[in-house]
Amino acid sequence: MSYDLPRPAGRLLLTPEDKEAPARVRRLRRLGLGEHPEPALDAFADHLAERTGAAYAMVNFIDEHRQFFAGLRVPDVRPRANTDEEAKPEIGRSMERDHGFCPHVVVRRKALVLEDVRDYPRFAGNPVVDEFGIRSYLGAPLIDTTGMVLGTVCVADTAPRAWGKAGLEAIKWTAADLAGRLERREADGLLS
Repeated sequence: MSYDLPRPAGRLLLTPEDKEAPARVRRLRRLGLGEHPEPALDAFADHLAERTGAAYAMVNFIDEHRQFFAGLRVPDVRPRANTDEEAKPEIGRSMERDHGFCPHVVVRRKALVLEDVRDYPRFAGNPVVDEFGIRSYLGAPLIDTTGMVLGTVCVADTAPRAWGKAGLEAIKWTAADLAGRLERREADGLLS
């Protein structure tokens, strides 16, 4: 599915319009977030991946045009179904806004559980499904005390996963915990 084609009238937008993006960019700049990797957020993503058993974990800050993974955990070796299969590209620190599921979490302002992304037509044709082999996703918004959604905390896997209510509650708690930590860093003057 191409994301570069003009949208026909009446067609459902694949990535929702984000009216808060300009204000989010200003807030992220004030916090010194979303422009460079942070070892503490990488460690946070590592812990999240280990806790959930997911192949990928991210702390993602979203601006008007892209997503930036300030915290990132990716598998060391990408699994392949067979040796003739083409190697999939690696997930880097940034991704177009139209890729992935986090922009939906940000606009919805609530957690998103996709146990098998192929079960949801809106998400099945997303580039991360075809390009990176992502089959399941669990993410929650990072909402600060100003009410701004800064980005997301999420995990993804290459196989369908039954995240369940426990997974949903865990990712929501994890996002709230990290949002509090980021604000404490701001209050303590520890953000760049």
